[in-house]
Formats: sequence, structure tokens, C-alpha cells
Amino acid sequence: MKTTLSTKPRVTQCQKPEGWLGRLVLRNMNARHSGVTDWGLSHISVKKQFTILDIGCGGRRTVSKVAAVATEGKIYGLDYSTTSVAVASKTNRELIKSGRVEIREGSVSQLPFATATFDLVVAVETHFWWPDLPGDLRELLRVLKPEGELAIIAEVYKGASTKTARLVEKYLPKTGMKLLSPDEHRDLLTNAGYSNAQITLEPSNGWIFAIGKKMSTVN
Repeated sequence: MKTTLSTKPRVTQCQKPEGWLGRLVLRNMNARHSGVTDWGLSHISVKKQFTILDIGCGGRRTVSKVAAVATEGKIYGLDYSTTSVAVASKTNRELIKSGRVEIREGSVSQLPFATATFDLVVAVETHFWWPDLPGDLRELLRVLKPEGELAIIAEVYKGASTKTARLVEKYLPKTGMKLLSPDEHRDLLTNAGYSNAQITLEPSNGWIFAIGKKMSTVN
């Protein structure tokens, strides 16, 4: 089936916002994803000294939310969209000036961070766009400290009964999104080397929260 001109740009901008249209998409994402972000973060224990990575940071919403909790830590935002990095840098400029936040451009497949850097990695509305989910999860595991956690938050998952989920599943061949069921999320985390993988759902909204831990090293 031929991809329409109206569908292709929208999909591209959701995956990698660019230019003025990308900035509008990021503004919409900030507003739309606030509720699911708050819901997901409510399941995480964030300590004030944590070093945190927001992978696929988009327009800055999650960066500012976790920075408000980890008041003595350091927050990094990473995105492969130049426009997203610019928007996140502008909206977090005061936190950046204080040294509490740093925004970088880069890929989830090759993170520009040393092994065992982060207490927590948060991925909001982004993992279904990653180029190599199993490999990218292992790369995130590398940069987690022992006992560190990866939290995945999304407003849609395969098998949800919401209108949004049904629409996303219908257009999967066009979008290239990797939509997973709750069990597939759990298996993916476990197979990538995370321990104690847990899944929490909010069925009425079609939201999903998945979390896994990096096991402590054994001496």
C-alpha cells in the first residue's frame, strides 16, 4: 500500500523530530505524555543523590521531573534528534547552568557514557523506535551501576483494549514501531540480562510500566 504524504512526515517527526514541525511535535509530546510520565515515575524510588539518564529525552519533560526529585544528583538527557537536544537544552537552561543537568546528542545503540555510570535509566515513549531492542537494552545495562534500574514507560502496548492501541497496531506496517505485549516486555528485559523484571499496567488508559535491575557483581 502506498504511504500517503500526510502519514509519512507525521511518523518521521514522532520518531525523530526535526525543524519547526519537530518543535511543534515536541510541544505536543510534552503536554500529551505528562500524565503517563507522572504515572510511570510514581512506581520508581528515586533518591536525591541519583545519577539518572533520560534516554530519548525529547522535549525535556522527564528531565525536569526527575531533576526535581534527585536534587543532589546529576541528570543526563540523550536524544539522537538535533532538534530535541536543542529544545531540551533551552527549556532546561537554568538546570544546565547550575550543573545539575546535561543534554547530549547520541544513540541508544552506542552510548557516550562509561560503564556503571547511572543509578537509573528512564525511557519514556521511546523504546518502540530503537533500532535494535535486544542490543540496545544490553547497552543500557552496561551503563547502569550494579543494583541500578531501567524503567520503560509508554502509553501503548500490544493487546491493550484502548482506541489508541488499536490504531497503533493497525498502522504498524507503516510506522515501523516495535509494539510489544506485557509478556514480551518482561521476556525482553530478562533475556537482555536484567533481573527481577516487573510489568505494571494501567488498562483503562493502555499504559505500561516495565522495570528491570542490574544484578550486583559477585566478588
